Amino acid sequence: MIPVSQALENVLSLVAPLGTETIPLARAAGRTLARPVTATRMQPPFAASAMDGYALNGVEADPEAQFMVIGESAAGDGFGGRVGPGQCVRIFTGAPLPEGTDRVIIQEDVERQGNLITLGRKLDKGPHVRPAGDDFAPGDTLDAPRVLTPTDLALIASMNVPEVDVTRKPSVALLATGDELVMPGEEPGPDQIIASNSFGLKAMVEAVGAEGRMLPIARDNADSLRAAFELAQDADLIVTIGGASVGDRDLVGPVAAEMGMEQSFYKVRMRPGKPLMAGTLARTPMLGLPGNPVSSMVCAHVFLQPMIRAMLGQGKAPAPRRVARLTAPITPNGPREHYMRAVVDGSGIRALDRQDSALLTVLSQANALMIRPVEDPARDVGDEVEYLTF
Repeated sequence: MIPVSQALENVLSLVAPLGTETIPLARAAGRTLARPVTATRMQPPFAASAMDGYALNGVEADPEAQFMVIGESAAGDGFGGRVGPGQCVRIFTGAPLPEGTDRVIIQEDVERQGNLITLGRKLDKGPHVRPAGDDFAPGDTLDAPRVLTPTDLALIASMNVPEVDVTRKPSVALLATGDELVMPGEEPGPDQIIASNSFGLKAMVEAVGAEGRMLPIARDNADSLRAAFELAQDADLIVTIGGASVGDRDLVGPVAAEMGMEQSFYKVRMRPGKPLMAGTLARTPMLGLPGNPVSSMVCAHVFLQPMIRAMLGQGKAPAPRRVARLTAPITPNGPREHYMRAVVDGSGIRALDRQDSALLTVLSQANALMIRPVEDPARDVGDEVEYLTF
């Protein structure tokens, strides 16, 4: 068995950033920006009013001063002339400031009669003007790589950029194995269970930007496994579920080796998730997850999601760890790094009572994985522990 840190280093060495594609901005949400975006214009493109009011020359803005209204400036329909001494223009938020003006007096500080305004005795300081280029200028960039957020998309659109270069989504083939499995909605036999891991794993890989592709369940015989591996040939990453242990019917390793798999490691010093396997099959990275539902999901969080992020060009790094204080004591840990299902909230973190690797109900209650180092001593309330958000 190898430690988790070494296993993570090994799986990340199997993957590299994929190629790029150019897509319309409207389809770019959540995608990984592969190349910087450069602004082609300034924003705002002109000095603009930040409030509704009257635009005038600021040096003339004395309390109770009077001005003649000579026109109007609205968003998309500015005032085309020049504003002279003693003159002003009615202006609305977002409209361009007319030539000869540099201040907006808010309408609450103005009394108007016909085309004549009188400023109030106490004026807001203002100037309520957004300078041209105050947000960005031509040549300013939005750096890559980054996962594009809604605010990023709004910024890119305002830069007048209609398309972006993003990293291609990895195609992840999910291959569940086992005679005991049937799909949801089917009638299981007396010795069978419902296949669940593939559905959770598909959601996990898609949550970080990949495309999950569920293959038909492979039965516990070499022919069925070989046929399943053939279906996965065009994937960027192959993920097997179950069949990676050393029992007579655990055939994933032997069949993959027969088909040319170069194994990187087998078995990790962690709990849950010891029977983890990784390598390459016909140059395609392959990760063999345990069959127990919780083990499978925990290993996906620790190993699979970082692999996908690396393939998207987001860097080769483990899932970020956080620190919280215990709200309940925990007993000593054993010889394997333990990822305990836990609940973290504003008061701290506590491990859930049952930690069996088959209990999906417990996993669904958790929002964190508390990390217990090898041979970690007992911990008391208030002690700090590391965790992963789940």
